Amino acid sequence: MIKASNIKKQYGKLHVLKGVDLHIKKSEIVSIVGASGAGKTTLLQILGTLDVQSNKAESTLRINDMDVTKLTDKSLAKFRNEHIGFIFQFHQLLPEFTALENVCIPAFIKKTPKIDAETRAKELLDFLGLKDRYHHKPNELSGGEQQRVAVARSLINNPSIIFADEPSGNLDSESADNLHRLFFKLREQFGQTFVLVTHNEELANMADRKLVMVDGLIT
Repeated sequence: MIKASNIKKQYGKLHVLKGVDLHIKKSEIVSIVGASGAGKTTLLQILGTLDVQSNKAESTLRINDMDVTKLTDKSLAKFRNEHIGFIFQFHQLLPEFTALENVCIPAFIKKTPKIDAETRAKELLDFLGLKDRYHHKPNELSGGEQQRVAVARSLINNPSIIFADEPSGNLDSESADNLHRLFFKLREQFGQTFVLVTHNEELANMADRKLVMVDGLIT
């Protein structure tokens, strides 16, 4: 599913990633933990093709048997839209749009017909317990509801991989616990692979594997 080798990242003289090797299997839930500054988010962004490793020529990154380092910017954007979903700590919902519209955005980018996108979005929102929230804007939703809308948005194009960066970091304990259990329910229902960066020990320990990052390397 994901095979990465010798992933390095530096900003000037600061070496954030120092040669990370990683293999994640299909439908696996993997957590990545470590102190602030260990390189967790940087690694997640590179694996999710939002950023590029500094040593592109000397490293490899394959996702779904595709060498993503060989793709053009346009092809990479298309690949990301169709194969990868993202969940962020602060939701990143667009405030002027309703829950339904926010969920549909990646499908519209994919040029999915509006009726098909909205039907799929409603199915996901129903599955996530948000049937009565289709037409509510983000400021009319609780933090937990906003995060579930973000989860629905990440799933709209049926991606094979979900990357989540501190997905429960902005939630109260009950909402966080519900979200954590939701990931496993989604894996069971849809077969997605999840890669989760988190400081939440409960979530980290629930994963199939917990990877610990120290000083730019997985120990």
